[in-house]
Amino acid sequence: MKLAVAILISGSGSNMVQLIKSMDDNHPAYPSVVISNKSDAPGLEKAQSLGVPTKIIDENCIKNNDLDFEKELIKILKVYNVELICLAGFMKILSKKFVNNFKDRILNIHPSLLPKYRGLNTHARVLASNDTIAGCSVHLVTPELDGGPVLAQTEVAIKKNETVESLASKVLIEEHILYPKVLLNFSDQIRKLEV
Repeated sequence: MKLAVAILISGSGSNMVQLIKSMDDNHPAYPSVVISNKSDAPGLEKAQSLGVPTKIIDENCIKNNDLDFEKELIKILKVYNVELICLAGFMKILSKKFVNNFKDRILNIHPSLLPKYRGLNTHARVLASNDTIAGCSVHLVTPELDGGPVLAQTEVAIKKNETVESLASKVLIEEHILYPKVLLNFSDQIRKLEV
């Protein structure tokens, strides 16, 4: 049996697209659903065009109807029998309770060499520190922001006149390679444990 994967996005979904495309017939997992907390996330259309079901948990709708975001998220995950969650540009912090509920089953990609530069504005902070190397990390999600065990990293050299934009695009290219590799290995390990 293949593992059902949910991919959570808030924006363009470029990492999501790479993850979906990587889950081919030989992959131990398949993209079960793409979920966004933003109804206007461009990634939703991309997921649909790749044949993956999409769901929106709109924050305004949640607030106006006095609903709980994570309760709604759990309902969707149950409907799609999700066993593994990939955060791909998902700009919402999940609660300790939610993370512990899916312990060791949530992956995230972060555009820095963790534990350096957790949180936002990583590229600007890297350049401000005059680092010579940047990169990206895939890590397990824990209740501590960007603090879970790092599963893999890729380094990127910083050129002399690097800008935030040029660094971001170089790192993104590496993210697109690294995240699918980690998902493949991680899914494989989970499948072996469940046999």
